[in-house]
Formats: sequence, C-alpha cells, structure tokens
Amino acid sequence: MSELTIQEKLIQKETLSVPVFGYNLIREDLLTDLLGKDTPEHLYWAGKRLARKYPLQTIDEIVAFFHKAGWGTLSIKSESKHEMLYVLESEVITERLKANPTSTFHLESGFLAQQTQLQKGVLSEAFEHPGKKGGKVQFTVKWDLKDKIES
Repeated sequence: MSELTIQEKLIQKETLSVPVFGYNLIREDLLTDLLGKDTPEHLYWAGKRLARKYPLQTIDEIVAFFHKAGWGTLSIKSESKHEMLYVLESEVITERLKANPTSTFHLESGFLAQQTQLQKGVLSEAFEHPGKKGGKVQFTVKWDLKDKIES
C-alpha cells in the first residue's frame, strides 16, 4: 500500500465553506494589487504550475478537482480531434461576475491547458471566452497532435 502525498491528502479532504466575499477579496482585489496589469498572464501561468503540481489522469479527475478547489462545476460542451470546449459554472462565478463583470478566469484556463498537455502529451493552450453570462464561463482548449512533448 502506497502512502499518499500531501497534495493527494489535501484533495481528499472534505470541502469547507468559504464566503464568496473572502474568495473575491483574495482573487479580485489582493492578487490584482500584487500582480498589477499583468494579472491575467500571471494567473494563466500559475494555473499551469498548479496543474503540474496536481497532475490528473482523466477528464473526470479534472472535473472533480475543479469542484474540490471551489472553482465550480466543469462540463464538456463539445470535443473534436484538436479542441475541447468546456463550460464552468457556479454561484461563486455568478457573484464574481456581478461584483466585477471584467473578472478573468485565466487561472482555470492555464490549469486546463496544462492538464490537457500532460494527458495528451502534446502542446496545448486554452482560451477563456468573453461574454460570460448567467454564471457561466466557456473555455476552448486547443492542441496539435504534431506538437508532441518530449519526455
């Protein structure tokens, strides 16, 4: 029987409730103050770094991670040979967008890009779609099967 890593133990813990105000305080105010005008780019790369720290084997694991991280309910809207369209929704997203309609979701986007890259073994990138409505955000993750990652 193998021993769980710290990351695996954290993921397995039950979720605790966090007030939306506290979440928004850190996500929208503090990080923006610290990172300045480059906040979206930094968050995208931070999302990629988190994905490398918490590598997941399947899309179902990604969906579960989003739920446990409090990022929302992630679902696949469509999938093709070279891209996948995800939808992310939650009450927290609805409240974030009410408080700040220009909120970005680059952390989640970077996470999706890197998880796809790890799972498919090809370079991947993700894009957040503008026009977030009804507490939903859409992401397109694209990859090219010719752009293999060398191990």
